Formats: sequence, C-alpha cells, structure tokens
Amino acid sequence: MLPMARHFVVLCLCAPFQLLAQPPAGYYDAAQGLTGEPLRSALHEIIDDHSVIDFNSLWSNFFNLDRKPNGKIWDMYSDVPGGTSPYEFTFGSDQCGEYNGEGDCYNREHSFPQSWFNNGTPMVSDLFLIYPTDGWVNGQRGNWAYGEVGSPSYTSQNGSKLGLCNFPGCSGTVFEPIDAYKGDLARGYFYMLTRYLGQTQSWTSPMLMSGQFNAWAEALLLSWHLADPVSQKEIDRNNKIFNTMQNNRNPYIDQPQWVEYIWGATASVSDLDVSVGRIWKDQDQLRISLNKQVVNGLVQIHDGRGSLVKSVSFSSDQASIPLDVPAGIYLIVLDTKAGRQVQKLVW
Repeated sequence: MLPMARHFVVLCLCAPFQLLAQPPAGYYDAAQGLTGEPLRSALHEIIDDHSVIDFNSLWSNFFNLDRKPNGKIWDMYSDVPGGTSPYEFTFGSDQCGEYNGEGDCYNREHSFPQSWFNNGTPMVSDLFLIYPTDGWVNGQRGNWAYGEVGSPSYTSQNGSKLGLCNFPGCSGTVFEPIDAYKGDLARGYFYMLTRYLGQTQSWTSPMLMSGQFNAWAEALLLSWHLADPVSQKEIDRNNKIFNTMQNNRNPYIDQPQWVEYIWGATASVSDLDVSVGRIWKDQDQLRISLNKQVVNGLVQIHDGRGSLVKSVSFSSDQASIPLDVPAGIYLIVLDTKAGRQVQKLVW
C-alpha cells in the first residue's frame, strides 16, 4: 500500500489533465484500482489483439484521422499551432513520391521506427505510432531517437530539430519535435510498451534496455507527457481508431494519470525489478541493500526532468545516502556488476 503523501503529490502533478476521451462503459473495468506492472498487464489485455490495418490502407486512414478543420493534412513536423504553417499538404495529390526538399510531399512516419521492432506485424501498421508527415523532414529524422537538442544541425520550418542530445543521460544524435506535439508522441511510446508487452525484449532501440525504457528515455517521455497534456486532436484520433479502424484505444489518452501509475512516482515498490537489490526511503536517508553476490555500486539521483542532482559510489552490500535534495519526484538509478535497477521516489 502506498503512503497517502505519494498519492497526493502525484495527483497534484496530474491536475492539468482532463478525462475527455470517451471509451465505452466498462472498457477499463479490469484495470481499475491497479498500479505498476499489474496495471500495465491489465491494460495490455484490454488493448491486445486489435483489428490489424493493411499497411497500404494507411493513406486512406490518414484522411479520416489526420485532417485539419480546413481539410489539409495535420502534419506535426510542419504544423504551427496557433500560427501560420509554412506550407500544407493536400490529401492524395501531395502524397510521396519523390522529394528534394521540405514541403514537396508527405509520407508515412513511424514515430517509433520500424527498424526498432524488426518491421514486424502488427506494429508496422499500428495507427497509434504512424502519422502523415513531410517526407523530407521524416527523412531527416530517419531512425534517430526522440530527444532534446542544444545546437541543431538541422531545423525544419516549424522548428523541429535534429542534433546532439543535451537531455541528461542522453547522448548522440536525436530528433526533437516542437513542444505542442511532444506529449502526443510520448503517449504513443507508452502505448507501444503496453500493447506489445512481452514482445519488446527483442526490439533494438537507443531508448530501450531489455524491452523497457532506459533511464533517460523514461525521464524524457514523462516530462513531455506532463508538459503537453492531452489535446482534442488526440482525443478525436483515439476515438476514430477505436470506433472504425483498430477497435482498440490508447489508454494514456483516456486516463493520462495511468502513465505515472506505471512509470512515475506511484509505481508500487513491490512492482519494481529487485534483481539487483532493494532501494527504499527511510526518513531522510536513501537506503540500499544489494543482493549477496553484489558488493559495490553507483547510485545516481535524477530529478523529474532527468537532471543529475547527486551521484554516490559505495563499496559494500549496504548503503545509506543522505537525501539532501528538495522535495519532488526523483528517478533513482542503481548500477552494479549485476545490472541496472531504476526506481522512482517521491521526497
């Protein structure tokens, strides 16, 4: 059972979200009252075995899912919410094809790249990860992970960027969409690791480790999810996919707080991987008890945005680390020779 204080902190963080999507009555009954891995498993069973869309039909599905009020294509890599888009595509006539620059044509963007799941089915045509986007910008993004960029090597006309990652714990080249669509894409990633639970261990991605989000990717996606709440665009798309196409839903659009119940601070301690050791808070100390075969380790404490706030090495199977950090949500990363363990903590 989680302490009341943990529930209070997370509920405050989730306050901006509105439960506006419309699943049918009883759709999520099996998930009610759960947290952590039991919740993810229950959601997997609910949204599993969806009606598979033919890959070639994605073009016609885009017309129903990704159409702006003016009838043009809703392209997250060129759209400027509240402003004037540099260009807009017309369904059908602007379909790629060849392209030589931005604004030439649109194609099918797998926000979760196909190579990461070996072009497998049904992932390759799952509408919750595929969007119509500018072909040139899609090509610039390629198979790079999402991240946050400091000095971009490429910037699209709407401000999407490619460059070296400057998010804590992240390195190498990444692609950063504009802020208005970061939450959309993050919730698609949480969907992927729920819908395909049990299959992700064989996937290869710079954002995954053994089929789970690695520490920086989890922190990044959580921060994007919190900073960019569910939009009406997502709600409408979710309902259409369910009602007329795949017959399943993205639960993190319907119930955004479930992201934190699984990956955030309300994930139960009993649900976490304890193959390396045990981590818990004891008054103003962080306590660590390693398994007997492990005698030293490194603890890194990251804040809610992934910034490293404390790093401590120790050389025994027990450690007590002062928690001299401000109140908030933290990600605890424990590295030992036996492996890595990541745990969330509310302080």
